[in-house]
Amino acid sequence: MTIGQPARPGRRSGSGLVLAVLCAGQFLMALDSSVMNVSMATVAQDLGTSITGIQTAITLYTLVMASLMITGGKIGAIFGRRRVFGIGLVVYGVGSFVTGLAPNLGVLLVGWSLLEGIGAALIMPAIVALVAANVPASRRPAAYGLVAAAAAAAIAVGPLLGGAVTTYASWRMVFFGEVVVVALILLLMRRMNDSAPERARLDLPGSVLSVCGLAMIVYGVLRSSEWGWIQERPGAPAIFGLSPVIWLLLGGLLVLYLLWERLAACVRSGREPLFDPSLLSNRQLTGGLSMFFAQFSVQAGVFFAVPLFLSVVLQLNALGTGARLLPLSVALIATAVGIPKLAPRASPRRVVRLGLLSMIVGILVLAAGMDPGADARVVAIPMLLMGAGLGALASQLGAVTVSAVPESRSAEVGGLQNTASYLGASLGTALIGSVLIATLTSSVMDGIENNPAVPDSVQQEAGTELADGVPFLSDTQLRTALADAGVDASTADSVVSVNSSARLDALHTAFAVTALLAMAALLGTRRLPKYPVAEPDSSPANDQGPPRDRSR
Repeated sequence: MTIGQPARPGRRSGSGLVLAVLCAGQFLMALDSSVMNVSMATVAQDLGTSITGIQTAITLYTLVMASLMITGGKIGAIFGRRRVFGIGLVVYGVGSFVTGLAPNLGVLLVGWSLLEGIGAALIMPAIVALVAANVPASRRPAAYGLVAAAAAAAIAVGPLLGGAVTTYASWRMVFFGEVVVVALILLLMRRMNDSAPERARLDLPGSVLSVCGLAMIVYGVLRSSEWGWIQERPGAPAIFGLSPVIWLLLGGLLVLYLLWERLAACVRSGREPLFDPSLLSNRQLTGGLSMFFAQFSVQAGVFFAVPLFLSVVLQLNALGTGARLLPLSVALIATAVGIPKLAPRASPRRVVRLGLLSMIVGILVLAAGMDPGADARVVAIPMLLMGAGLGALASQLGAVTVSAVPESRSAEVGGLQNTASYLGASLGTALIGSVLIATLTSSVMDGIENNPAVPDSVQQEAGTELADGVPFLSDTQLRTALADAGVDASTADSVVSVNSSARLDALHTAFAVTALLAMAALLGTRRLPKYPVAEPDSSPANDQGPPRDRSR
């Protein structure tokens, strides 16, 4: 049976098995990043690259998903959700296999960041429609909850699973294991009913503008530590006397403005736009989308910086790093599931605000506890606080966005929601990583130049070799590199001391920026509903007209 072959009309297989298959697909989509975060140091060493290289791979993976998510949903509507779900799985499986074999960063970028990102952009929009096609209406709310729980479970299991496999086997085994799971899902797809066909048209110019605009902005942020934000850094390229970063940001914003004009022109002429721009006039919907963006930005920043502290500064192995992240995962699931059960009538606005405050306190406590004598126990309480905060947001935001529009438009909202989420993850990783490396470079250079124990010849050589960015290295890695370079023991001790202090400065700055992102998100909570949201209205009478707004 081919991937695109439709199910026989009227045939209804066990919806429980189909739901398990869809949950498995959702689990895979959320697993990769959490595995890669705890294995960053090992992967970088195996591939002969730096932490900045792995940051690039993580950023591009989420960027590809974010920029193609709406397009992937349109393709599913045109060619059939089940067929596109299967094609996405094949692309994702090929990407996982290539990633498992990757000998260097370039192949990793092709396999993981590009192929897996494209596969995920085809798979995730289809899951929502396939749940509706295979699960009775009375059971759909619970089914959507299970799909969301599968993603949360991946976040919870990923660090520990990735840490254990990396420590006792190889991080590559995770990706080879994903190929096996993909094959099993493809075998079970014959039991799955397809969703009803839709008359849809892909706005190709709109898709291209969306991809280019988002890519330019995220890539600009990603390269800011190396090129500088406005004025170019020493040795960096310049365009009309300014850093390429500012031109990428300005160009990206211009392209997104052109996208907006394109959407408006499509609506005026009666053509189908990439998405309906009138959705963004709904305060409740835009409030929910902005919170998704903020949640994933902060979450990505935390999951990037904390594993670096554990694996590089404290030199824990991947399993130890994953174990120390477990309190965050447990607290996230407990609050995401527990709040709707224990307080189903709670105010979404209040719950989200309390969640953001919990995240802010957790980040600040962690930053305050990091010092040269800190050990791994310092992360326990902050992880609980941050996990509880993330879970509080997760418990509310899905219902906030879906309830803002009629049920017939939930697919469009799902595309915007996924785009906001993964764009937030991409920008969060790019921004926090860039701040981290830029601060580390500045602190190391200043420390070496102002340290009388470091000979002038070493200072000059370091200034030349490290101008493009200081690698995020452990003390052991740095001592080995200095010994291989023939640096004497006394000078090496001074350089290692400078690097240790600079690493903590960089992490403090990165966590401060992460806390600022969470604080800025508080400004957007006024757009969230003050009272519990109602179920989306699916009646035909309410399918017309502008999206509803319940935020007041």
